[in-house]
Amino acid sequence: MVSSNGSANTQPLFSFGLISDVQYADIPDGRSFLGVPRYYRHSILVLQRAVKEWNTHQKHMFVINFGDIVDGFCPKDQSLGTVQKVVDEFEMFRGGPVYHMIGNHCLYNLPRSKLLPLLKIQTLADRAYYDFSPVPEYRFVVLDGYDISAIGWPQDHPKTLEAMNILREKNPNEDKNSPDNLVGPERRSVMFNGAVGKEQLEWLDGVLLEATKLKQKVIVCCHLPLDPGAASFATLLWNYDEVMNLIHRYSCVKACLAGHDHKGGYSIDSHGIHHRVFEAALECPPGTNAFGYIDVFDDRISLVGTDRMESTNMHFSSRS
Repeated sequence: MVSSNGSANTQPLFSFGLISDVQYADIPDGRSFLGVPRYYRHSILVLQRAVKEWNTHQKHMFVINFGDIVDGFCPKDQSLGTVQKVVDEFEMFRGGPVYHMIGNHCLYNLPRSKLLPLLKIQTLADRAYYDFSPVPEYRFVVLDGYDISAIGWPQDHPKTLEAMNILREKNPNEDKNSPDNLVGPERRSVMFNGAVGKEQLEWLDGVLLEATKLKQKVIVCCHLPLDPGAASFATLLWNYDEVMNLIHRYSCVKACLAGHDHKGGYSIDSHGIHHRVFEAALECPPGTNAFGYIDVFDDRISLVGTDRMESTNMHFSSRS
């Protein structure tokens, strides 16, 4: 077998399943604010087919859910049960752990204090960032893109107040979820996005320093995209530039993976880091799918997508 770059291929070090933006709700189909159809009841069927496919392969070490497992239109008296229903579907994966991250729709339904235990995100003080190393050669970093956010924290929480100050400063609209009159990347200054806080940035710096010492390659995962070339401006992390400036100081980071921007996207930034934003399960018409798995090699990662999720080969550049 020969790889796409013509060199002799080897077996992957490991592989893992992935899906993003299931946004299930037991409500009739609808549309996004841009008019894109959304299939709320069908999305859980996409997840069920994904889990069945991952189990059939019997080779995936784990699964990563890139956030937003339930939709903001889910009736609030059903939020707890709906989140649990989707989590139970993920738990049908038999190959290993399922790693979750939080998205804005998750936080529309439940506060962090209730959401994180359901997702088995075990961190201190309701923080939702963590890292793990499935094999010695690789480390995964899961960022909390709603660390500084107007949703999810109590209204009087310092992180909520900081977020509201950012929105007042950056977004002149009365509706802070509207990017109207904002131009280019400034369109990210809307309430359905968020930021990585100072403490998390310091933690990230420490993780990347340790990974460098251990000669590990790092894959960064976040619900919110980190590169304007891979996503709509209105879906970016508020301080994506600050986060990427930190990441670019290290040569260990090879790829940044995200959800949130439902149409998906791909770019390679100025430092050779791959950015892949995944297509949403929510926007799959009945009978179609958007999920996949990634084979991880020493010199690349290879996304094998299904139906509406485009396969992508990402060969690492040599960065010193």
